[in-house]
Amino acid sequence: MDDFSNAYPSHDPAWVQDMHADHYLQSWSTQGNRPPVITGAQGSWFWDSTGKRYLDFQSQLVNANLGHQHPKIVQAIKDQADRLCYIGPAMGSDVRSELAALMTEVTPPNITSTFFTTGGSAANETAIRLARHFTGRTKIIARYRSYHGATGGTLSLTGDPRHHLTRADMPGVVRMLDPYCYRCPMGHGDAAHCPVSRGGPHLEELLMYENPSTVAAVILEPVVGTNGIIVPPDGYLRSIRETCTKHGILLICDEVMAGFGRTGKWFAVDHWGVEPDIITAAKGINSGYVPLGTMSISTELHDWLRTTPLPGGLTYAGHPLACASGIAAIRAMQAEDTLNHATAMGEKMRVALHRLADKHPCIGDIRGLGMFNGIELVRDRDRRAPLVPFAAKGAAAKPMSDMMRLAMDAGLYLSFFSNVIRLTPPLNISEQDMMHGLDILDRTLDIADALYTGA
Repeated sequence: MDDFSNAYPSHDPAWVQDMHADHYLQSWSTQGNRPPVITGAQGSWFWDSTGKRYLDFQSQLVNANLGHQHPKIVQAIKDQADRLCYIGPAMGSDVRSELAALMTEVTPPNITSTFFTTGGSAANETAIRLARHFTGRTKIIARYRSYHGATGGTLSLTGDPRHHLTRADMPGVVRMLDPYCYRCPMGHGDAAHCPVSRGGPHLEELLMYENPSTVAAVILEPVVGTNGIIVPPDGYLRSIRETCTKHGILLICDEVMAGFGRTGKWFAVDHWGVEPDIITAAKGINSGYVPLGTMSISTELHDWLRTTPLPGGLTYAGHPLACASGIAAIRAMQAEDTLNHATAMGEKMRVALHRLADKHPCIGDIRGLGMFNGIELVRDRDRRAPLVPFAAKGAAAKPMSDMMRLAMDAGLYLSFFSNVIRLTPPLNISEQDMMHGLDILDRTLDIADALYTGA
């Protein structure tokens, strides 16, 4: 028998890069990349095989809310692995039941039960299936500046330009405009006079054309994440809620990115006291240490499911290792006062960003809640001319990609979409580390200033 125990020199960074380039398929990318080989991480930092350290201002994919290698989460996974690695979703499991009970403590009062998934896409897929099943209707209204997942149904709902790469053609999807006040799609300067930014009036007009009796649900991110960190004006979400209730339409709030403290509240809807029918989440629930997502539903939906089967299932629903990590993460956030820390650090970040805007004319807008912040870069503040076009790629996106490269070379991990830099470090980042990251950001913005054409 062949001995493969030492067949692969996995300790060799060059070998890791070769295998990544030749045999690993990287999501949403052309293939053949040779990225830095990451060998460790702790807190808000990670480092590569050369020993170079990077401050994680992105929390990886906006999921490492408690940073890297949080000891309580790591220990919970180890302890659960020693006790029971897997048991099917129809069996009783102490950690599964405990996490389900714990979810009722952190979700809005009307949310009383949870289906566990392997991530946000599966959570949203199950949510839209349940909405159609419950209402007997087919249409789902989703917004243009959105990302709901990469499965067939969720990618069809997604407005993010990545859906153009696929046959995202699930029938029944209706698009709605976003409350993007900095670039109002209706041309209004005041959100109070804009039907889109008020929410309900825009939705009512769509329903007039579509026939509300055919619409099962409205799905939206309470704070837009990937597509620009767009915070709605006060009153928007409540107006959407009231319109949905009026027409018997379910409201699904996708909190995959905004949930579990990212905005300084357990969920972004808590900022406005809105109770959705369904909340989906993932990412920050356990900082991504084990794949885990949630679809949490109202008492009304749960009571209906007592006599009607849930239309969905997963082999790994409520996986014990994932549930143990979720319990540990939520308990750690409670014990460590993470929400208040994220709120305080977010306020300090935005103050610092406004100081940067006094120095860098390229900063056109600063927006966010908690540790969910973004800066929109422009060539002219008066005209709000974007630094790069919407969904720019390749040469058109060069100013943004140049800034990302400069920051990475300086030890700061950032990301962007179109002309918006997302600033989403771990919720428990220290003030010293945060200010260090903003100092590097300061230097990267010189690239955008060089292209500024305004007065």
